[in-house]
Amino acid sequence: MKTLICYFSAENGTTARVAKDAAQAMGCELFEITPEQPYTAADLRYTNPLARCNKEWFGKKDVPVAGRIENFDDYDTVLIGFPIWYGGAPNVVNTFCRGYNWFGKKIAAFATSGGSGIGKTADRLRPCLSSGDLLGAKLVHSGAELAAWAKEIL
Repeated sequence: MKTLICYFSAENGTTARVAKDAAQAMGCELFEITPEQPYTAADLRYTNPLARCNKEWFGKKDVPVAGRIENFDDYDTVLIGFPIWYGGAPNVVNTFCRGYNWFGKKIAAFATSGGSGIGKTADRLRPCLSSGDLLGAKLVHSGAELAAWAKEIL
């Protein structure tokens, strides 16, 4: 079983830290989901109604992703991580997911948050994963917690 952890991390790098620690613990590869136009601190200031993150979310906009996973077909298990935005995955993660064929893959979503719960994240992400098998979504706080959960469900 070949596993890949894909993650988007915003300002403080919490999701990146969790993903990197889990990848090291699990012995798997990493792919960072990055928007073609990187976010600035002002872009992420959700308390400003005119901030980019709000315009993207409420406008239901695709956010172009920089780079691709060239050998995506080689992986049979993929973990997708992100910070919770508006009760789900950021638009850049949804765009990323729609860019691949998930058929035959086991998928688990993980999220980090400063205060939100996991909510309906799996339900909201599932339509972006074509025919992949999304096994669940979990709010995690460390790479060790993510690695243990992945071992349990995958």
